[in-house]
Amino acid sequence: MILYARIRVFLEMIKFSHTIFALPFAFTGALLAARGLPTPAQAGWILLAMVGARTAAMGLNRVIDAEIDARNPRTATRAIPAGLLSRAAVWVFIALSVALMLLAAGMLNPLCLYLSPVALAFLLLYSYCKRFTALAHVVLGICLAGAPLGAWIAIRGAVELPALLLGLGVLFWVAGFDVLYALQDLDFDRAAGLHSIPAALGVTGSLWTARFFHLAALGFLGALYLVLGLGPWFLAGLAAACAMLLYEHWLLRGGDLGKLDAAFFNMNGYISVTICLATLLDTLKVAA
Repeated sequence: MILYARIRVFLEMIKFSHTIFALPFAFTGALLAARGLPTPAQAGWILLAMVGARTAAMGLNRVIDAEIDARNPRTATRAIPAGLLSRAAVWVFIALSVALMLLAAGMLNPLCLYLSPVALAFLLLYSYCKRFTALAHVVLGICLAGAPLGAWIAIRGAVELPALLLGLGVLFWVAGFDVLYALQDLDFDRAAGLHSIPAALGVTGSLWTARFFHLAALGFLGALYLVLGLGPWFLAGLAAACAMLLYEHWLLRGGDLGKLDAAFFNMNGYISVTICLATLLDTLKVAA
């Protein structure tokens, strides 16, 4: 029971449920690269690589930010500041997660393995960004853009234009919703001398920045549709994602953060799953 309780605390610490943001886009990249279903082995190793990378990233963030989290009322109850997990225990989880990521990358193809240190470097960089730049949201976007880009490389063994377009779409989608999420900490970030777009631009400037990022995301996904000559299912999924982003921004109009959970968790989870399902139907040539 003690082990089970510690695992539950760890999963809560790394927000395992948030995997729904990046994992569907990883499989979107795999579906597009394969122009159909990847092999079961490829899908399995992509899944393990994603789990390893994301767990390592969240673990690093929690260890590096532990002192900041302890001072922030919103994050003071996280596992390390609250004393539920020790730094040493989290470092063990991080090491195991990195090992899993490297193993999975090596099983996919050599290029995935060679690029793994680059991905890990960005994951580490993100955790320090708020100390010196307001562009931490963009760096987080780069980290999550590695999911579809890495999945494409896993299937094709090369970096190609469609993978870059999908990655850029994910980058700006993530950067946009992270700006919105960071509005919660605007006052704390300013008081603590931390950098973020909300701390720099305030509520109104942040809302417009997030809108611009999300417009850019839709533009890159639209370019992907044209470059690959995708069909009606992908276009329908893109239209649905556009509608959900509009609804997300409508919920937060005027800086009302009371509906942030619905805008951040619900809408963004729906968007990633919708694009993935639309891609699946499109690549399998299901009749519309």
